[in-house]
Amino acid sequence: MAITPELRSHILRLYQVEHWRVGTIATQLHVHHRTVRRVLDSASVLRAQQSLRSSQVDIYLPFILETLTQHPALTASRLHGMVQERGYKGGEDYFRRIVARHRPRPAAEAYLRLRTLAGDQSQVDWAHLGHLQVGDAKRPLMAFVMVLSYSRRIFLHFSLNARMDSFLLGHVLAFEAWGGVPKVILSDNLKSAVLERIGSAIRFNPEYLAFAAHHRFEARPVAVARGNEKGRVERSIRYIRDNFFAARTYTDIDDLNRQAKLWCDGPAANRAWPEGAHQTVQQAFLQEREMLMALPEHGYALAERVQVKVAKTPYVRFDLNDYSVPHTHVRRTLMVEATQTRVRVLDGLTVLCEHERSYDRAKQIEVKAHVEKLVEYKRGAREHRATDTLIHSVPEIAQLLKSAAAKGHNLGSITHTLLQLLERYGIAPMRVAVAEALARDVPHPNAVRLALERGREARNQSVPVVPKLSERARALDVTVLPHELGGYDELIPPKADAQPDTNTTHGANSKEKDDKS
Repeated sequence: MAITPELRSHILRLYQVEHWRVGTIATQLHVHHRTVRRVLDSASVLRAQQSLRSSQVDIYLPFILETLTQHPALTASRLHGMVQERGYKGGEDYFRRIVARHRPRPAAEAYLRLRTLAGDQSQVDWAHLGHLQVGDAKRPLMAFVMVLSYSRRIFLHFSLNARMDSFLLGHVLAFEAWGGVPKVILSDNLKSAVLERIGSAIRFNPEYLAFAAHHRFEARPVAVARGNEKGRVERSIRYIRDNFFAARTYTDIDDLNRQAKLWCDGPAANRAWPEGAHQTVQQAFLQEREMLMALPEHGYALAERVQVKVAKTPYVRFDLNDYSVPHTHVRRTLMVEATQTRVRVLDGLTVLCEHERSYDRAKQIEVKAHVEKLVEYKRGAREHRATDTLIHSVPEIAQLLKSAAAKGHNLGSITHTLLQLLERYGIAPMRVAVAEALARDVPHPNAVRLALERGREARNQSVPVVPKLSERARALDVTVLPHELGGYDELIPPKADAQPDTNTTHGANSKEKDDKS
């Protein structure tokens, strides 16, 4: 528990003045006895009349002090085990208090107050601000924060991930908002900037280096575990959490970004400048903007590129969703090029298709032509395609089909009829009707149709009319070409003891093939 100054003072008074025991103090103040011991040990107090008594741990103090000098971070439990091996018989709780009293404390580190020149440096970092529900997906809500070190002007942009394209997009939007580029950008050792680091040897992310070369700034990561070196952006993130994001309401991420822009241009820019209260951050920024480097003449192509493998089905998996590709490219490795709004699939330099990016989960984003060509190429996929369409639109149909199969109904006929009902009545009435059929334990399209009609009559609606032909009607207009079956006779080897009767064999095989056909 947290020890307040009032509690600390009360414990010390009861122990030193009233001479209460530790257990009595803990009982009366409703705290743990270790809390009382911690207060007394930190104050290094003893009762006035208490004499220093010898303890069985005294003979081990030289060993304890020497070990703690060599290994300051060694745990008290491990040190207790080492002392027990040398003959100590005392308990661990008392031993922990002895170790805490003699453990060497690191000296407090002093820091210099760093000052930067106008337009010389900015600092950048990500901040995780919870999650955002997008459909069935729970996406992390990431805040890209960049701060000009001199004027403390803040740029804030929210994203649903911390991928490379979002990282670079934040830079571009910050440069456009400021009208220039700082000479040095100080960042953490995140993978978008640094792939590997051993001491001062740094292997930068090549894409980030190319981006830095295009905008002519120096990418400079801070030392490992030295967040104080980018204290301006760390304090800005705390300021954003407390003064912008706390109790903030928004509809979606676009609405949140609109509010963030207004806040950056308003309250955040009009606050007092930390280097001098005689002017605001906005006034200091107007002076610094003249010292920023000019924006490059040509923009930088922002996209995330990922290699993906296409399995048996013509879809590529990217960022929790499946995107369709032509069925001729199954079992191949392709390249996905994604921006914040679009997803392109490439085979080498050839663009196979382009989709609108989805931030939902487990969705199939399709180009209609891909599916139609696959169905035309492989007619056997029609039945499975219809089932997938039904379950994707009305998930309750999966249970209805399962119950229908248990009762021995024809699933092909049921699927076809349900697909027609879905096309005629729509998703919402269909879900209600299927739920009613399942509640009555009648997994049959007739029960669904009756429920749909009752709902339509209750709403006083007319009978819906679907002008286009059904899948079966379109499938009937297909020309089937017969094939010559005589070639199959050549695959049957002749018998060794008798000459094969060609006419008989041909006739039998032809009849057998005709029967199978």
